[in-house]
Amino acid sequence: MVKNNYFSHQSPTYGSPFDMLNSFKISYKTAGENIAGNSSNSGAVNAWMNSPGHKANILNNSFNYTGIGVVTGSKYGKVYVQMFIGK
Repeated sequence: MVKNNYFSHQSPTYGSPFDMLNSFKISYKTAGENIAGNSSNSGAVNAWMNSPGHKANILNNSFNYTGIGVVTGSKYGKVYVQMFIGK
């Protein structure tokens, strides 16, 4: 997102989060994604936990694997991505 200067669940390179998982041959029964733009780690987590949809992803017991990425250098300061899958 930072490299390609966008902020969206829909990637101009990979498509949807599900398209990306499939293109990297990651198998899953269920999946979800959270993204945030924030200047601090705690700010990003607080924003997610104050959003019903994002919080639901974090607390979803169907997800048993989580990948997290944080990159500095956007207009937000940092971009945060959480990918969740359930197998």
